[in-house]
Amino acid sequence: MARPVATFSTWDYVVFAGLVLGAAAIGLFQAIRGRKDTSSQEFLLGGRQMTAVPVAMSLTASFMSGITVIGTPAEVYVYGIAFWLFGFSYAIMSTFSAEIFVPLFYRLGITSAYEYLEMRFNKVIRLVGTSMYIAQTALYTGMVIYAPALALNQITGLDLWGVLVATGAVCIIYCTLGGLKAVIWTDVFQMAIMLAGFVAVITRGAVLQGGLTKIWEDARQGQRLEAFDFDPDPLRRHTFWTIVVGGSLMWTSIYAINQSQVQRYISCRTMTHAKLSLYVNMVGLWVTVTLAVLSGLTMYSIYKDCDPLSNKDVGASDQLLPYLVMDILSEFPGVPGLFVAAAYSGTLSTVSSSINALVAVTMEDFVKPVWTTITEQQVHWSNMALSVFFGVLCIGMAAVASLMGSILQAALSIFGMISGPLLGLYLLGMFFRCANSTGGLVGLVMGLMVTLWVGIGAQVYPPLLTKTKPLAVSTHGCIFNFTENLNTTNTPAPWTHALTEMTPAPNERPMLADTWYSLSYLYFCPVGTLLTIIIGLVVSSVTGGCKQRKIHPELFVRKSDFFCFSHCNDSSETPKPEMLVKAGAELHKGTTNPAFVSSEMELKEKN
Repeated sequence: MARPVATFSTWDYVVFAGLVLGAAAIGLFQAIRGRKDTSSQEFLLGGRQMTAVPVAMSLTASFMSGITVIGTPAEVYVYGIAFWLFGFSYAIMSTFSAEIFVPLFYRLGITSAYEYLEMRFNKVIRLVGTSMYIAQTALYTGMVIYAPALALNQITGLDLWGVLVATGAVCIIYCTLGGLKAVIWTDVFQMAIMLAGFVAVITRGAVLQGGLTKIWEDARQGQRLEAFDFDPDPLRRHTFWTIVVGGSLMWTSIYAINQSQVQRYISCRTMTHAKLSLYVNMVGLWVTVTLAVLSGLTMYSIYKDCDPLSNKDVGASDQLLPYLVMDILSEFPGVPGLFVAAAYSGTLSTVSSSINALVAVTMEDFVKPVWTTITEQQVHWSNMALSVFFGVLCIGMAAVASLMGSILQAALSIFGMISGPLLGLYLLGMFFRCANSTGGLVGLVMGLMVTLWVGIGAQVYPPLLTKTKPLAVSTHGCIFNFTENLNTTNTPAPWTHALTEMTPAPNERPMLADTWYSLSYLYFCPVGTLLTIIIGLVVSSVTGGCKQRKIHPELFVRKSDFFCFSHCNDSSETPKPEMLVKAGAELHKGTTNPAFVSSEMELKEKN
């Protein structure tokens, strides 16, 4: 029998509304402060004058969304602390992104991360890459808006679609008026709120349970501390190998080539600030995931004898943390409101980042190459109009997101399916001089087809519990209605994924369901990346490699890009746009790609 739980008080509404409006006010302040500079560089890149710390906090906040605030503690409650191993993935990702991708993008002076694809391959590949990014980001942002709203609606009673529209409206306002500076400084504020929400849950839980030591002991007895599983089976959902190997590549695809992240670190005033922002962001990710894991362990300690899922207090795992907040913090007016604001701060941060990035790639990759006579004032108004358009689109995509399952896994699966092949394309271009545009395009398409095949198959035929291995829970401490069946002690936790109830019986599952479709979602990215590189190299070799074109050496990774070789090189500190590959006006007009130097052009230069 479901237990009654407290609802929002007046003070909770006041705190929630105050913090959300405060975030919007910071964005509007940045808009008013920079109203005299309406250039595209100012709107999309903050004038390339940002410093490391605020950019790092923005990088962390952008993907530590409401999905993370709500989904990660639920993940730990059901599966244990294996998720904390992503700390290794964050370290590998930060190093790889800072030492390989930052120097390349920084010296090219790009605005859209997909400009590189045209410089290295051709315009068709650039547009394909941009289109993939737009589709991925719109769907992911819809999930970011919808999932926390649904969970909090069912716990707090806040109107679902009212909150969805309000979330989008707030983001649209400060993204439209303030550009990247508004997004970054609002992210800083929202990051602080998210961390405060986790601290409130952990602190109160420790008081109720008698300290963190008791929480840790409960987790140990409940087998929640068994993180290091070295089983090499690629069908196992979370092991050391799936998280460290697959997770590292997946997070690299997010931070290294995703426009939302690239746009932040290329807005830094120097390359040192850009690299430092990623390393500070790594620490921020460690702090965030550690607090999220501790929140999940706190939740298990409190509900170890009465699982809210089995007791039907909640309908899905994504509602566990909001339920816990209302259960243990309702006697402190305003504190539940702080937590709700924390979840929505993550949502606002991610949505605003996505909108700003979508505007950037649309302007640079679609509008400017076609509208070659556009003025700076027209660019400014177009940026604002596109901000409104993408804000509305992301709200609309929330309806599609309602069809997805567990929000944390679904969100990461999307990045693996789409960003994996894209990462492979970038690596193909950056490290292999023999790769050509034909090989790049065929490799990208084939990699995408395979990852979509396995990803969609996994959604239709979710892996069996023998591969996901949810941990045991208990309901023997619950207060039941005497008409209920009491024989539920030590029952295994139900798979709270929304698709579980629709999972076909074993005899109805196709042959691939328990093999190919059961591949860990963290391996979607490595599969797409490797296939794109391998197929791209094979097709490039068959089609003649790069014999017809001489590729500018600036488009490849150089030894001097790495810190150990470049720390004494003063030229890496300050970008010199006149020396960059993109410096020619032809590329801005979308007519001639200066990355390729034909023999005829070389002859003219000599004369």
